[in-house]
Amino acid sequence: MTSISAPRSLTFALAQLNPVMGDISGNLEKARAARAEARRAGADLLVLTELFICGYTPEDLVLKPAVQRDCRKAIEALAADTADGGPGVLIGTPWVADGKLHNAAALLDGGRVAGLRFKVDLPNYSVFDEKRVFVPGPMPGPIDFRGVPLGVPICEDIWGPDVVECLAETGAELLVVPNGSPYRWTAFDERMQAAVARVVESGLPLIYLNTVGGQDELVFDGASFAINADRTLALQMPAFREAFTLVTAIKGEDGWTVTPGEVIPLPDIMEANWRACVLGLRDYVDKNRFPGVVLGLSGGIDSAVVAAMAVDAFGPERVRCLMLPYRYTSMDSLEDAAKCAAALNVQYDVVEIVDPVEGFLKALGPMFEGTKSDTTEENLQSRARGVILMAVSNKFGSMVLTTGNKSEMSVGYCTLYGDMNGGFNPIKDLYKMEVYALARWRNDHQPEGLKGPGGEVIPERIITKAPTAELRENQTDQDSLPPYPVLDAILKGLVEEERTVAELVASGLDEATVKRIEHLLYIAEYKRRQAAPGVKITTKNFGRDRRYPITNRFRDRG
Repeated sequence: MTSISAPRSLTFALAQLNPVMGDISGNLEKARAARAEARRAGADLLVLTELFICGYTPEDLVLKPAVQRDCRKAIEALAADTADGGPGVLIGTPWVADGKLHNAAALLDGGRVAGLRFKVDLPNYSVFDEKRVFVPGPMPGPIDFRGVPLGVPICEDIWGPDVVECLAETGAELLVVPNGSPYRWTAFDERMQAAVARVVESGLPLIYLNTVGGQDELVFDGASFAINADRTLALQMPAFREAFTLVTAIKGEDGWTVTPGEVIPLPDIMEANWRACVLGLRDYVDKNRFPGVVLGLSGGIDSAVVAAMAVDAFGPERVRCLMLPYRYTSMDSLEDAAKCAAALNVQYDVVEIVDPVEGFLKALGPMFEGTKSDTTEENLQSRARGVILMAVSNKFGSMVLTTGNKSEMSVGYCTLYGDMNGGFNPIKDLYKMEVYALARWRNDHQPEGLKGPGGEVIPERIITKAPTAELRENQTDQDSLPPYPVLDAILKGLVEEERTVAELVASGLDEATVKRIEHLLYIAEYKRRQAAPGVKITTKNFGRDRRYPITNRFRDRG
């Protein structure tokens, strides 16, 4: 009997694509197009990302029997395509086996589903709730693909040693890892550390393929790569955009080696954060089929940065900015907003809010008689602006962008049904000083592939002047808050690092200020629950990451 020897080389087509949540037929067509490209290129196996056929992360959508049914039909249709003798396909999909729903990787070849592997380590922390919807799979062995035993750990399966150890012990010769790993500013380094650790432990080369695109608050940055057994980087794909590349592995006396391919430098932290905000904004608007966006352009730093991100995402023709002045709006703000709009070349309208605000005050006059003017009257200005922006949105279909930064959202320095009105906030997870830093960075850089202009798109005075809400005469943010560098240091300690008040005070921060900010942080939870979604940047964003009760009397006074 003649034995069939394993091939000495294997060419993978890595498709770092942007699936659309729930668009099963559309994602199937993306997979088919990628396979056609892989066939033209002479690849043996097309690799697609985690849960590609439905999108990641599907949350409770994947519990619907109709979704499970349609995903299976799509996978079986794609499997039938492989009867043509072209490349096989490794693709992520939900899969029901023995009545249990799994996060699966399906190997399609020879016209059939030739193998299945189920995710073992289901993440249930931070933004992940996979144990809510999936059942973990058994410890896996390799999948045979045309004589080559491939280890297919799925995303979280490589963040600990057990799954890869099991694969290596049961004969896997190459590791191919489909992922849905969302961006955070530490992601590039953390992923590489996890992958290198598994390579060192197993002695096997590893191909890491990550999805790309925005899904609600999450942004997936791609940045796929391959590492050889000697820990050398064989391939680095780009971050924050779709890409397709071939990589060939060759088997020698010492096992498999991935031949060196293109190594595209990853962006630094400033560019990565900017691109994440732009990509998350673009996909939220486009995938939900809005024709464009509208926002209030106040002459301040936050709205200017959001406007610049919007133009980078959509081009100026899909961005509309409104200046909504009242009696406290300074001439500087009027000039700065107009200059910013001109630099970005967006449609720019000025709508006075004197009449709406005075109308509210007149209607409330009898009830408010004998009381002193306070934040109630100030908030009427913000809410009048919110009503006008929503009216423009309703009339023309564009989505309203909100522009509050994380520092303000943390302490409730924002107005419900006013400046919090809107559908999405690209800077929601950026602290105030990070917004300033990104403004300066964007003025000095025109990111490749984005649609905005180069040069100074955010006027210098917007960056240098004292921030103010301009809701009363001579108001600045520092009337109500500590200086932003101090505020941000306290908030990062309380939110990202979960440090105690005593630890922050020991680091040199004022005790009374820290306690006040902690109190404001807790009592603003009800506002954050009603805030628009926004791009996750940090290790602990408000929303999916940090889930605190609204009713909460705890204060750290130990």
